[in-house]
Amino acid sequence: MWHVSFDVLFFIIVLGLVFDFTNGFHDAANVVATVIATRVLAPIAAILLASLLNLIGATQISAVASTITSGLIHPHFITQYGILSAAIGGIVWNLITWYLGIPSSSSYAIVGGLIGAAWVHAGITSIFWSGLLYKVIIPMIASPIIGFFLGLAFMKSLYLIVCWGWVKKQSKVFKHLQLLSAAGVALSHGFNDAQKSMALITLGLFTSGKVSSLAIPLWVIILCAITMGLGTAAGGYRIIHTVGYGITQLRPVHGFAAETSSCSIILLASFLGFPLSSTHIIVGSVAGVGTAKSMAHVRWELSKKLITAWLLTLPGAACVSALTFYFFAL
Repeated sequence: MWHVSFDVLFFIIVLGLVFDFTNGFHDAANVVATVIATRVLAPIAAILLASLLNLIGATQISAVASTITSGLIHPHFITQYGILSAAIGGIVWNLITWYLGIPSSSSYAIVGGLIGAAWVHAGITSIFWSGLLYKVIIPMIASPIIGFFLGLAFMKSLYLIVCWGWVKKQSKVFKHLQLLSAAGVALSHGFNDAQKSMALITLGLFTSGKVSSLAIPLWVIILCAITMGLGTAAGGYRIIHTVGYGITQLRPVHGFAAETSSCSIILLASFLGFPLSSTHIIVGSVAGVGTAKSMAHVRWELSKKLITAWLLTLPGAACVSALTFYFFAL
């Protein structure tokens, strides 16, 4: 159908890294939002810490990469132009939502990109619908809900263990604890999110015959880890403001509770091979800790807008990817 050339593989690698970079400044902004909002760390210090830990986390392979490479699309129907289209779909969606300051999911953007291209190329039979349902759609719906209730339960437990007056007096204790929890979230973010770009580039290498299996080469791991770290260092202040200040008022104790809850869920999902959105989980956890004090402390109107954007991510990125693939097929 098409002549596959080295140039196409080159663009897959470049766009895979561009997506990884946008993932860094888009999703990682959520990682540092709470620690910046509580003034435990200055923005520059928080972003540098997240960059380093994202890099370290990204060098550790989890089951997420396997899900992207072989758990969603039948390998026989994956083409280099399909991978290229998926990367473009993910990048375009990330840039649109970043510009609007909406903390949507890079994870679901790239999944949507792969599905859109595969559907146009080979129809619905090219998609592993059970894998999409159980490893993407159900976790996509469940993860922010779990994050909400875990954050709520964690915060309520802290209220029961110690009185609120003591919590306010011991803010220094929770500032130190929040440093640890923020580090855990940054590390787990790299452990889960960086796997998507690695998988995308590895698929490109596999379809071009440069590698004989879907095992991720070491140089791809290192390159993607560095790129995500650089992307995180680039900032993402629009989204930091939305998550850190737009949902609820945060103190160090709230940040600690939200980050600990988020980190636990992301790490578990990584081992299970679920390409979850750290964005969804963090926002859900932040809303949960805000609700622990009272429902009035959460800006629910903003939450509704975020949920709408999340629901549009998978089909939105899929449409961009499908149109791009159709253009390549002309």
